[in-house]
This record gives sequence, structure tokens and C-alpha cells, in this order.
Amino acid sequence: MSDIQLPQLKPGQTVRVHQKIKEGSKERLQMFEGVVIAIKHGTGPTATFTVRKISDGIAVERIFPLHSPIIAKLDVIRQAKVRRAKLYYLRNADAKPLRERLEAKKKA
Repeated sequence: MSDIQLPQLKPGQTVRVHQKIKEGSKERLQMFEGVVIAIKHGTGPTATFTVRKISDGIAVERIFPLHSPIIAKLDVIRQAKVRRAKLYYLRNADAKPLRERLEAKKKA
């Protein structure tokens, strides 16, 4: 991805990562859309960012190398106002509505 322009990534952004997937001799693009919860190792060659999404009620996190050639495109969909550099608290926040539903079901 070093030959294309990178957007300014920040925690709290919802991003769409277009990733090149190679299957046999064919190559296709697969999108992964979610919230950036962490950026590690600065902006250098070893920099990574973690994206979290909810797919069919299951949380999925992927760690992408920032300068990887498998990333074809990186779109910023929206920016949330956050006050932390690492948004690991979203891991527990996603489980809270499910936990509340289960507790309500036990009472009934």
C-alpha cells in the first residue's frame, strides 16, 4: 500500500478496508468494514491498526499492517469523537446489550 495515498487514521473512525485475496491464480477484493480500535507502532513500516466489526452478532477483530501491499484501498466512512487512544472498552460495550437480554430472560 506504500504506492497509494493513506488517509489519516484515528481511533474511532469507521473504515472500509479493501483487501486483495488470492485464490489459486485469481485475485479478488474483499471488504472489511468496522471501527478502528487501536493503532500501534506509529506510522513506520511496522505500524498496524486493529478494526472491529459485529458480524451476525459475533464480534470480529482484524489486525492490518498499515503499509501492506494486500491493502488495495482504505476508505474512511465516518469519524466518532473519542477521548482515548485505544478503544478496548468497546469489547465489553458490545456484550452489554446481550448480557442485559439474557438477564431479563432469566427473570421472566
